[in-house]
This record gives sequence, C-alpha cells and structure tokens, in this order.
Amino acid sequence: MKRLKRDIVVIGSGPAGLCAAIEAARSGAAVLLVDENAKIGGQLFKQIHKFFGSADHRAGVRGIDIGEQLLRQAEELAVEVWLNCEACGIFDEKTVWMVRDKEHSVAVEAQRIIIATGAVENSINFPGWTLPGVMGAGAAQTMINIHRVLPGHRVLMVGSGNVGVIVSYQLLQAGATVAAIVEAAPNLGGYGVHTAKVRRAGVPFYTSHTVKEARGNGHVERAVLVKLDSQWNQVPGSEFEVEVDTICIATGLTPAVELAFGSGCRPFNSPPLGGLVPVHDRMMKSSIDSIYIAGDVSGVEEASTAMEEGRIAGLSAAHSLGTITDQMFAERLEQLQHNVDALRSGMFGQKRREAKDAIVRSYGVER
Repeated sequence: MKRLKRDIVVIGSGPAGLCAAIEAARSGAAVLLVDENAKIGGQLFKQIHKFFGSADHRAGVRGIDIGEQLLRQAEELAVEVWLNCEACGIFDEKTVWMVRDKEHSVAVEAQRIIIATGAVENSINFPGWTLPGVMGAGAAQTMINIHRVLPGHRVLMVGSGNVGVIVSYQLLQAGATVAAIVEAAPNLGGYGVHTAKVRRAGVPFYTSHTVKEARGNGHVERAVLVKLDSQWNQVPGSEFEVEVDTICIATGLTPAVELAFGSGCRPFNSPPLGGLVPVHDRMMKSSIDSIYIAGDVSGVEEASTAMEEGRIAGLSAAHSLGTITDQMFAERLEQLQHNVDALRSGMFGQKRREAKDAIVRSYGVER
C-alpha cells in the first residue's frame, strides 16, 4: 500500500467540501480534496435554478455557475484533487485509507481531516417499489441536469418539499409531464416560490395522500394513490390510479455518517437535521480533535449553509495547524458565523438554528 502525507485531507467535493478546501488553502494549508465521483462539485452542478436570499449568499446566481466559480478558485489556490477515489476508512484518527480508480490502495496521513460526505436520499417502500422506474428525486435530477437523459415521460413525484418541487419543475423544463405531486402531510412542505411555479404549470398536488402500490409489467406503468386520515392511516375505498412510467421519491435526506462514526466521532440524534449526526462545536470540530465535519453530514440544510460551514471547517482546521494568525482567524470566523446565523434566521431557519445549538451544547458533555 502506498503511503503519503498531507496537511489537510477533505473528503467529499460537494458544496461544503469544495468550500472547505478553498478556505483551508487560502489560509496557507496544503490541501488534498478527494471524491468518489468522476466530477467535482457535487450537488451544485445539478442545481440549474437560481439561489435566493441575500446578495451575500449568491441570490440570483444558479448553482451551476456557483460551482464553476468555486472550481476556478480551487485551481488558482492549487488545491490537489483526486477523483474516482473512495475513502474507505479513517484509522488512528489521522490516516485515511483510500482506493483510487477501484484498484490502487493509498493511505494518506493527514494532520487534519475534514469529512464532507453529504447525505443520502430516504426511500419509502410499497408493493412494486422495486420496479424499474422507481427512483430517488436526486437520481432523476442527476440524469436530466448532468447526463441530459430523461428518466421518464410521465412522472409522479412523492414529496412536496423543496427537492420535490424543484426537481418537478426541472423535469417539466426537460420535457417530461409531471402527472402529480403527492404529499403525505396535510400541508405542502416546499418554499412558496418553488411550489407556485409548479402549480402555475398545471401540476396537481394531492396532500394527505401516499402511494399504495406501483403496478406494471416489468416496469412502472401505473401508481395507485390512497388518501390518509389524520392518524396517517390509509382510508379504505379512496384509492385511484394515475398512469405514469416513473415514480420519483423526494422524502428527505439522511446524513452520510458512516465514515465519521467509523472513525469514532461521537453521535448526536437530531431529527430536525436528518437523524444521527457527529457532535461538533461552532468551529465544526468533531469530538476527535483531528477531524472536522461540514455540510449535510453535520445536519441536512441548504447548499448555502453547507458552503459556509465548509468555509468554517477549512478555516478552523488550517488555524489549528498554525498557518494563519489568531487575529486573522478571529476576524474571518466572526464573518462566517454571522453568515451562517443569517441563513438560519426567519421562519424556516429557526428550527435548524435551535437544532444546531443543541448539538454545540452537547459538544463538551462526556467528551
């Protein structure tokens, strides 16, 4: 096995990991950024819609354009990038075992490790859920926005959160028909700005409904929908069929914590942020001093928040190595934490802020 040494290894090149690598390199550290995929940038290159909010958080700029800007910054800062590289484990709190191109085993000893492995799509099961044509909404988004392949011609979307309505609109833009959006809750879950675009396009919404069954001969041909009562039980006799060839599931995300927990990071259960996450402080340091985390692995939020968390993790990891002065660190950290707090303000952000505060409070407990 080949053995190497680096200052900082960042695992995952999505919004959080890419920003962590840039911030750490800008702060004077030598950074290696690794990703199991063939392309850098993660979710940003699937996001063809414009971000909204404030100018500080790239309002009016499309995710794909933000990704391009970050890639240029990484290149200018000479961030070392390994793609098609799977991080299989972290040993002795500082050594990352990786497999490159599915055949070359490499152990990299890093003074600091930043885990930015993102999240995985949740699924729901029902009779017929293994038929070809049933997929995660993120998979459909990858097909249309990255590979330019239409996953189906007539689609049912399960879940009305931001992912469900955004991907529905992008499917419409790509030429598909969205037959309906189904939501088990009595109310729609996405931001009104996204939901309104889909509603104006004529897509029907069915709240308090779910998929009872997918039917078809070798692939999805129909979906059976059923109404739910106030106790989330199916209402007998309320079933009806919708002709579709694709069912997309947008029922939330779960932090991809396997690598972090396998390395020994202490867990914390945070349902508002997707479930079990590694405990971390305001500087994104985990319960292990050499390991930092950022983005959805630390709790599922928006891409803008993931980028700011990545910057905090990169800055903090670099500062812990002594590559920048205490004053420079304090000034930059204050700015970044202000940005994060702004993103967690308002009606939608308050729950996330409270959940993050609970994680931070637990950081010093039984450490």
